[in-house]
Parts: sequence; C-alpha cells; structure tokens
Amino acid sequence: MMINGQSVSRETQERLELFVELFKKWNATTNLVAPSTLGELWSRHIADSAQIFQLSPKPQVWVDLGSGGGFPGIITAIFLAELQNGWVHLVESNNKKAGFLRVALKETGARGSVHPIRIEAAPSAIASCDAISARALAELDLLMDYIHPWSTTNENLRCYLNKGRDYEAEVQKARGRWDFDLLRHQSSVEASSVVLEISRLASKS
Repeated sequence: MMINGQSVSRETQERLELFVELFKKWNATTNLVAPSTLGELWSRHIADSAQIFQLSPKPQVWVDLGSGGGFPGIITAIFLAELQNGWVHLVESNNKKAGFLRVALKETGARGSVHPIRIEAAPSAIASCDAISARALAELDLLMDYIHPWSTTNENLRCYLNKGRDYEAEVQKARGRWDFDLLRHQSSVEASSVVLEISRLASKS
C-alpha cells in the first residue's frame, strides 16, 4: 500500500483499514467529518493526516490539538504502533468524539491516550512533548497561544500544522506577536495547501 508516494507496511495498512471501518460506523451517529467528505476518507483525510508523521517519522511524544475524528492524531498513533515507541496525547473536549478516539486507539492498538479537556488546560495535564500537530482547528495566531506553554519548556519543539490556501495571511498576522522559524511543506494531497513546520516559537511581548 502507498500513501503520498510512500510504502506502508501490511500491519499499518490493516490498522488503518480497521480505523476506517470504525470511523464510518461512528460517523453515522456522531458528526466526525462533514458527510460530503466521507467518500474522500482515504484520499483526503487519511493521506492528509499521514503526511504529518511522514515529515517526522521517528518515535517521539506528540500532542494533537483538537483531535476531533482522529485527524491527524490517530493516524500518527497508528504509525507509531509499528515503531513500538512514541506516544500521541489526543486533546479533544467533545465527549462523544473523545469516546470515539478511545475506542479507535484500543481497537487498532495505536499508541496514544485521550485527554477530554479544553486545549487551554492541556499544558497542565501534559507536562512535555517533542512535537505538536493540529488540523483544521484555528488560525495560526491563536494556535501559537495554545502551543506557547510547551515551547517555553522545550526549545527543540516542532509543530506541524495543516493549512489551506490562505495560510500566508495567517503567517503575516502571527508575525505581529510571535517570533518563529518556518518551513513550508507542499501538501501531498492538495496543491493549494501546505504543512507549516514551526520551531523556535517565542512571544514578542
């Protein structure tokens, strides 16, 4: 199996297929993604999420903010299962979605845990991490408010944020309040989208 031009092991493929089955079952009663995008589950949601791990394919501790239906957090946790190392802390305040995430982790054997709390409370519950991910959550300036507590305790923290075609305006706005290094990775899924890799985040105030 190939995802974004990279081969995936049979074990990981089976875990992803199981996740998709669970996702479709739960989405019938819990709004995990818009019904109009359900037919693009593999090409849009799975592939878009997989490129986060593919940009940093090593065992490390992740925090996934606003995990929702598991994108990209559950997908990262599934890839980590093959490495038998690393962990994903999934932060999701919606109890129904958090319930789905727990079932998905258990059934697929993915490496992660669910924190049914608001994002603002997450730094107190999760002391440290190596990397942060977020997809379709908030604009960059607000995301940096969420991320900043972890960046003050880990100068090597890296963040991987899926963004759409208007990302440049978000970057310019964020530059008004924050200093950070930025790498733009062209999305493997959507020509007008990117994954922003943020490091060395610091407040200007």
